[in-house]
Amino acid sequence: MSKPEKKLFLLDAMALIYRAHFAFSKNPRITSSGLNTGAALGFTNSLVEIITKEKPSHLAVAFDTSAPTFRHKEFKEYKATRQEQPEDIRSMIPWIKKIVKGFNLPILVLDGFEADDIIGTFAKKAAKKGFEVFMMTPDKDFSQLVEEHIYLYKPAYMGNSVEILGVPEVLEKYGINDVDQVRDLLGLQGDAVDNIPGIPGVGPKTAVKYIQEYGSVEELVKNADKLKGKQKEVVTEFGDQGILSKQLATINTDVPLEFNENDLEYLGPNENELKPIFEELEFRTLIKRIFGEEVATPDDKKKGGNQLTFFDQQGNATVPESTEEARKDNYYSTSHDYQLIDTQELKAKLLGFLLRQSRVAMHLLVEGEVAVRADVQGLCFSYAEGDGYFVPVDNDPQKVLNDFKTVFEHKEISKIGHNLKFDKQVLKRFGIDLKGEVFDIMLAHYLIDPEMRHDLEIIAENYLGYTPLKREELMGKKTDLEDAAIEDLRDLGAEFVDISLRTREKLAADLKKDNLEELFEKVETPLIGVLAAVEFEGVTINPATLEAMSSDLENDSCRLQKEIYAIAGEEFNIGSPKQLGEVLFDKLKLIDKPKKTRTGQYATNEEIMTRLANDHEIANKILEFREYQKLKSTYVDALPKMISSFDNRIHTDYRQTVAATGRLSSNSPNLQNIPIRTEKGRAVRKAFVPRNKDFIILSADYSQIELRIMASFSKDESMIEAFKEGRDIHATTASKIFDVPLEKVDDHMRRMAKSANFGIIYGISAFGLSNNLNIPRSEAAELIQSYFREFPAVKKYMDDAVNLAREQEYVETILGRRRYLPDINSRNMTMRGFAERNAINAPIQGSAADIIKIAMINIHQWMKESNFKSRMIMQVHDELVFDVHKVELETLKEPIVEFMKNAHPLEVPMDIGVGVGENWLEAH
Repeated sequence: MSKPEKKLFLLDAMALIYRAHFAFSKNPRITSSGLNTGAALGFTNSLVEIITKEKPSHLAVAFDTSAPTFRHKEFKEYKATRQEQPEDIRSMIPWIKKIVKGFNLPILVLDGFEADDIIGTFAKKAAKKGFEVFMMTPDKDFSQLVEEHIYLYKPAYMGNSVEILGVPEVLEKYGINDVDQVRDLLGLQGDAVDNIPGIPGVGPKTAVKYIQEYGSVEELVKNADKLKGKQKEVVTEFGDQGILSKQLATINTDVPLEFNENDLEYLGPNENELKPIFEELEFRTLIKRIFGEEVATPDDKKKGGNQLTFFDQQGNATVPESTEEARKDNYYSTSHDYQLIDTQELKAKLLGFLLRQSRVAMHLLVEGEVAVRADVQGLCFSYAEGDGYFVPVDNDPQKVLNDFKTVFEHKEISKIGHNLKFDKQVLKRFGIDLKGEVFDIMLAHYLIDPEMRHDLEIIAENYLGYTPLKREELMGKKTDLEDAAIEDLRDLGAEFVDISLRTREKLAADLKKDNLEELFEKVETPLIGVLAAVEFEGVTINPATLEAMSSDLENDSCRLQKEIYAIAGEEFNIGSPKQLGEVLFDKLKLIDKPKKTRTGQYATNEEIMTRLANDHEIANKILEFREYQKLKSTYVDALPKMISSFDNRIHTDYRQTVAATGRLSSNSPNLQNIPIRTEKGRAVRKAFVPRNKDFIILSADYSQIELRIMASFSKDESMIEAFKEGRDIHATTASKIFDVPLEKVDDHMRRMAKSANFGIIYGISAFGLSNNLNIPRSEAAELIQSYFREFPAVKKYMDDAVNLAREQEYVETILGRRRYLPDINSRNMTMRGFAERNAINAPIQGSAADIIKIAMINIHQWMKESNFKSRMIMQVHDELVFDVHKVELETLKEPIVEFMKNAHPLEVPMDIGVGVGENWLEAH
């Protein structure tokens, strides 16, 4: 018999820990005792993943220490610019070391050396002893160690799959002839994270060019006299720095640690040691995955309800005994009975059971992401935990949907589902109106934990402790449901509704615990029907308007291109940041010391070009050129392609569960991002027109809603008085902070005050305000100080908001919508500052979102009850847009304004701007 393959995995602990921490930074995993376990959970998941999938025979984990290394002795500034380690990482490191020991894995560590050096040393020694070695790390520096039998294993991350680099892959990736030249590339480019300086201005492409030509940093420096111009100067001046940087980036493979392969053999975890750690960290899914048992939680008690009832294959009702064990690689963590309902007799019996229920979980299994043209593959139902029924539609979805129409339209049967807005629209397309109370688990999860993703997989993992089936795992690379086996569709669809039903009570309990029931029941749930109606209605656009605009933009772009070439004195690719930077800064020398990106190219982003535009005509023309190009590609040419063949209208997707503040987002297309700041951008709105000559566009827009909310929250008397008297709030602010009478306020003062007003809401700094207004930072700081002197109640509100957030680690809107801020007490200045700004802004922006949602619900309900022909067709943040039947215009105008004004009482009155026109631009 041949010996089993010796396969060694060496894990770079700190790189994997940091990666895991930041992967969970927006959706932190907090235990009931307040521990942020994201770093430990992510690290452990990665470890379990390779143990399960790669089946290594040997394993070890290398850690860094806090002791200085030989690199610090060579270069005292080494890693000097690194920010302090986040405390959530620091607090998890002891736990991670316990976990590593619980898996019976050796920890490799030695003062004076980094984990990189230890891994490099063990990799080289192991390869000589017949091992296949995999260095598991996201750190590209390890590429220098790759050779036959030694590989860089970059774990999957944020949607990217695992990447395994051997010698051919490294050579191809970096464009070099020898793996050892990776050190030369690192030396030339430097490393901002480790504060390795490299040679200034040398990015990846230049580094590869130098190494391809000269072979090494040393040879490049020796031949610096062969270079030309600026390159010659830089390499001559900073050549020694490049050589030092190469030394700093070189991994030491002679660390004095003994390599004993018996110590590295993986024998499996120590359950007695590991399981208590997992229990304390509340890693329930991992306990199930590794030890094969459920962990009870306080809210896991079964709720009362219908007795479990199933069909056998003959359609007879039966109470099941124990059903099959978990199948398909542990995807099924609970007993279940998922059945195919594919005869008229079975359909009739299922229908009878469903009509006797007080609540039913439902889902339409479809192909496609747009409701008005999605192809229905099947209907899915569940009414008791563990059951699930899949009804294929074959080639006649209308008939099968009609068979179950009485269930969908039954007002006494509440519907449970995930993204019911989509199902509601699909059903409407087939003439079916989804009725009865609804409980959308996606929306519930969004309110409970707004920063997380809210797809079914995440909800199942968080609340049930297992990962559900996915299309790709059922069908491999086939993603078209039409090609799937009927059994796979049954399992996929039935599990979907089973999970929806299982999680409903758990989510409802969390909503109640966090005082979110009213927000869920009175705002987010009723909004499902409103948005479904708005999306289904769609928006009419005039393609001819956009076609003419496209031609004009093309002509304007060509004109500007010629003018830019004339100023530059040469033709070049204006869309290439590299070529543009060379023209602006090497040739025209618009700035003495231009900013560069991390790749060594000149920065030519909008912020920099806007600063240059005041003094340099070419920069102004480049900004115009970019605007025209973006307008043409993103809107003018793209929108006509999105017109649906179903009704010749555009149908967006308003998503309730994306923005943590509560704001809606619009996708495919994004109608909330149609430009408004420039004349050319505004012209796009001309294409948004009524459905026919009997209709007209009406726009109703909240004026300065966030400032009004700030005035109400802070109870600042000056601001409240200004709003109540209908004064220009920006002129009033300017009058106070510049200490001039109101009538003496000029346009410049008002502009500065306006920027301060809106900037304060977002917690703007003096640096940010100075950039916005193009004024010195000291002047911006004085402006902010003047603002707070004149509006002390605003300053107090902001301070109080931050202090309250520090106490409870979340903030709330007027309706109790929460925004969790786990970093508000962080010692990391950047993370803490971001959380503090959110503490100020989230309640204001979120309250504005709450108010307009209430207005939408009330207006929609009134219009529906009144049986108007007019329709609400768009929501653009603070603006509602209607396609109004001209006969109904005067009847609608005033009530819409009143509904918007009175959506929620505030200290100050709401002001609603209303406009009417033959297109959206005219109305707005």
